[in-house]
Amino acid sequence: MSGTSEPGAPAEPVEPLGGADSVEPIGVELLPTGHPGVDAGLARLEALGGVPAEAHVAVYEDVHQRLADTLAALDQE
Repeated sequence: MSGTSEPGAPAEPVEPLGGADSVEPIGVELLPTGHPGVDAGLARLEALGGVPAEAHVAVYEDVHQRLADTLAALDQE
């Protein structure tokens, strides 16, 4: 990802393999942090269950960029 999206901006949905009915949890409990940008990133990770591994890299890169942007914004406050 280019990293041009705003932190907390809506992300492109990840379509699970076999459609929405085949989504399985990844087995890790993700608790809300209270920060919209971070919680949006966690939701993206949570949506990876049932998605082909080839699609994971793009999502990981997007979440990493969002978290880096969020941390950078905190440094500027």
